[in-house]
Amino acid sequence: MDFDILTIFPDFFVSPLQEGIVRRAQADGKIRVRVHNLRDFAVDRHRMTDDRPFGGGEGMVMKPEPLAACVQAARRHEGESRVILLSPKGKQFRQAAAERLAEYDQLLFVCGRYEGVDERFCDRYVDEELSIGDYVLTGGELAALVVLDAVCRLLPGVLGCGDSVTNESFSCGLLKHKQYTRPRIFEELPVPEVLLSGDHAAIARHRFVESVQLTLDRRPDLLATVEFSPGEQKILRQTGLLERIQSLVRQQRSQSPQ
Repeated sequence: MDFDILTIFPDFFVSPLQEGIVRRAQADGKIRVRVHNLRDFAVDRHRMTDDRPFGGGEGMVMKPEPLAACVQAARRHEGESRVILLSPKGKQFRQAAAERLAEYDQLLFVCGRYEGVDERFCDRYVDEELSIGDYVLTGGELAALVVLDAVCRLLPGVLGCGDSVTNESFSCGLLKHKQYTRPRIFEELPVPEVLLSGDHAAIARHRFVESVQLTLDRRPDLLATVEFSPGEQKILRQTGLLERIQSLVRQQRSQSPQ
C-alpha cells in the first residue's frame, strides 16, 4: 500500500517514519511512504504555497495550484486512491474509518496549515476531510501520522500477531481489558488469580466482563452500537451489567435528536 504525504515541512516526518512498526512495514515491502514537499510544486520563483484570503481576515490560506500539481504528480489511479485533507472541520477519525481506508491501494494525505486550504482545491481534488479530535493543531502533519499508523497496522502481515487487530479496543466496539505481565506481585499488587488459573474459558469470561465494565465507565457512548450475543447477554445479566447497559442506552436514545 502506498502512503503519500503532501506537506510544506517534509523533515517533520524523517524520525517518525523510521521507528517501530511503520519502519518495519516499509523495510518488509508491506507499505511505501513518500513525502512530497509542496514548495517544489509552487508556480512562482519565491515558492509560495500560501497567500492572503480574499475578503480579508486573519492569517493565510494555502494556495490551490501547488496542492493540485502535487496530487496530480503523486496519484496513480483515481479509482484505487483516496485524497484526504487533515482538517479540524473534517469528520472525526475512528477505527471504522481506518478499516475502510485500509482497502485502498493508495492514500494521499494533504497536511493543511494556517487558516486552511483554498476551497476550490477541496472541491476538485479532496475525497474526504478527517479530524483526529475536537482541538486545533498547528498543522495536519501530526494527524497524518496518526491516520497512517492506524491504517498501516491493519494491513496483512504488518503486525507480528494477527489476533492483535481483532482483539483490541474499538475493533469489537468495546475498550480492551486490562493487561498484566511479570512479576506476579508488584508493590504488593497481585495479578488477578483467574489469569493464573489456566482455565481459558474463565479467563475469556473475566476479560469480556472487564472490557464491558471499562467501556461502561470510560466510554459509555460506545455501548449504543454494540450487539451482544445471547451468551454474552447471559454473562452480563449474571454480573448485573446488562440492566445498567440497557438503562444507559435507553437514556442515550431519549436524549439524541430525532
